[in-house]
Amino acid sequence: MLRGGTVVRRFTILYASGFLGSGIVLLALTYLMSGVRLSVPADPSAGPRTSQQQIRDLRTRLADVHVQQEHRWVVASLIALVVMAVLSLLLGRLLAGRVLRPLRLVTAATRRISAENLHERLAVTGPADEVKELADTVDGLLERLEASFVAQRRFVGNASHELRTPLATMRASLDVAVAKPEPAAQTLALAGRLRTELDRVDRLLDGFLLLARAEHSAFADRTLLSLGELARESLDSRASDIAAKALDLRTEVGPTAWTRGSAALLSRLVQNLVDNAIAHNEESGWIRVAVDGDGSEARLVVETGGRVLEQDEVDRLGRPFERLGTARTGSEGSSGLGLSIVAAIVAAHGGRLVLRARPRGGLRVAVTLPSAAPEGDAVTAEVTA
Repeated sequence: MLRGGTVVRRFTILYASGFLGSGIVLLALTYLMSGVRLSVPADPSAGPRTSQQQIRDLRTRLADVHVQQEHRWVVASLIALVVMAVLSLLLGRLLAGRVLRPLRLVTAATRRISAENLHERLAVTGPADEVKELADTVDGLLERLEASFVAQRRFVGNASHELRTPLATMRASLDVAVAKPEPAAQTLALAGRLRTELDRVDRLLDGFLLLARAEHSAFADRTLLSLGELARESLDSRASDIAAKALDLRTEVGPTAWTRGSAALLSRLVQNLVDNAIAHNEESGWIRVAVDGDGSEARLVVETGGRVLEQDEVDRLGRPFERLGTARTGSEGSSGLGLSIVAAIVAAHGGRLVLRARPRGGLRVAVTLPSAAPEGDAVTAEVTA
């Protein structure tokens, strides 16, 4: 028994009609291809015979004709069966494709929706059948997910802002305690340790705020930017740290890597990659920074040497608080948010982030962003620089 649902009825009616039509055509072809005259021709050379002899001859001829008819019937049926099998496959494919087309549209629309565009909906129109019910269910799920993501980002942002006040109060209390005449050595030592931890918490809050902003993807300060210029600025700002570790810096910065986005976020992206390359490098190691682009993409690649890493280990670096070779809370100078912030900024700008363990040791980070056409003056300035 068919339950209420137009898709079920549509499938049943269409396929039943298709097979019924195939059967009718099969019978018609069999009838047309098996037509045989059953008349028995007279033999003019034969003389008068007895009735019994004529009856025996007639039966013999009728038997031969019957055998020929059965043979033709079998051949015609086999040919018709093959023809209708092919036609039934084509017909079934056509009907199934026509009925399932709305489901393919729903599937394609669902695949396009991710954490960055949860505000989009399928909004399927048409009769209130199972397909529309499925689409409405998916829309309801997307609405709940969007609300959950928004609440999470709002909580992270609000909590980070609210924690600024107690941090400032602690810093002020430390300054007051140290400013007293002849503070005890233990007080100075404790104040130094507390300042270090407060700085670490401060960096962690900065990371949370930036991560929440990047994941929200709602920044209005989009402007035309040169990835090459951002890379040069980041490397110049960390020149002393690079020299302190005796790192061999290799740069390949082209003039065509232009993109459009948030200057603050993209600057932080490049800075995080440079900081990561310095902090997780070995003494007297090397860093390679390459920037190039074409008409569709702008690319930034940062490579470092070091120990051989497992790809499974590297794949987790885009998640918050993931580090290489250390415990979750075991890094003094790192918040564990560097590459997760990079991943969020790249996603917010519609780009791709690829992390690869180099076969000979070290890490390769490749960022690809949508390219933007620069103005003539900007190109001239970039080439001159």
